[in-house]
Amino acid sequence: MAFESFNEFIAMGGHAPYVWAAWGVTGGLLVAVVLHARAERRLLLRNLQRRVRREERLVANQGEMAGISHQTGGNRHDT
Repeated sequence: MAFESFNEFIAMGGHAPYVWAAWGVTGGLLVAVVLHARAERRLLLRNLQRRVRREERLVANQGEMAGISHQTGGNRHDT
């Protein structure tokens, strides 16, 4: 083993502040990346659901408008 005791391992041969700070920053960044990815995924899914609902409304409105134009005759050249 590279260290004689657990305390030497924690001290890292006098480099403990640098070593443990690097581990802490790396761990923090990994957690931040995961949380950001989850938030982006939720936002993407929410936006896609809104888009689908909006497109369904547009199709339904176009269908209603087509029904209205057929009911009124729609041909201006009838004399």
